[in-house]
Amino acid sequence: MADRLAALMAHFPVTAEVFHAGALCGVNTLEAGDGPGQLHLVRSGTVEVFHGRESLRIERPSLLLYPRPLTHRFVSDAERGADMACANLHFEGGANNPIASALPDVVCLPLDAIAGAEPVLALLFEEAFEQRCGRAALVSRLFEVVMIQILRQLMESGEVKGGLLSGLSHPRLRNALVAMHEAPAKDWTLEELASVAGMSRSVFATGFREAVGATPGQYLQGWRIGLAQQALRRGRPLKIVAPEVGYGSEAALSRAFKAQTGRSPREWRRDTEVA
Repeated sequence: MADRLAALMAHFPVTAEVFHAGALCGVNTLEAGDGPGQLHLVRSGTVEVFHGRESLRIERPSLLLYPRPLTHRFVSDAERGADMACANLHFEGGANNPIASALPDVVCLPLDAIAGAEPVLALLFEEAFEQRCGRAALVSRLFEVVMIQILRQLMESGEVKGGLLSGLSHPRLRNALVAMHEAPAKDWTLEELASVAGMSRSVFATGFREAVGATPGQYLQGWRIGLAQQALRRGRPLKIVAPEVGYGSEAALSRAFKAQTGRSPREWRRDTEVA
């Protein structure tokens, strides 16, 4: 089976940076601002989490994933608190990162529900709550491993409805998505993508639109422009990038870029640098 995450993680990596490990007591509010996403692991204790008008009560070891900035408040016993390890998550590309944008605002999962995560979590907690050489770097990398396991769990369980992860959860549609991710320069036709998925043209087109929320053509253009944006962030010239992402010329890529984002590549790059 094709690796559904390989191209996504290669082009749009997620990095973690641990910022807390230990007891969290009383009331603690984490403001969203323009900051990163966050991943919290509750090892023990009871904690109630408020975000907006919604709240969650966590009474068993669990994780809380906020892929995008969202103000949230933890309320736990003032003395016993809850043992937690927390990390900031940096999704390369920010709001344009397809992984971050595919996730719900909040993901809450019991730790024992994440297949294969037990040894990773055991090592993460062991390192997080000790003061060993290289602790922060090691724990941050382990958070990144857990993030991959979360994505795998969400895809395998089919818990995310609509969008990229929903498509990647589908036993046939995911083959077409992986094909587009791995070969964006190919001049894909609807018939070819349907064949990759092992479906008829009409069933594929309807199923893709219902699962992903876009037509295959719209999704492919969005993926190509996302790759072009990544290349521009890294200072690569548009004329080199154009054939790599499926456009015959710099002018053709510029037209598609403006149709997708509402701005020319030059305007987009300028606004990104200012931000």
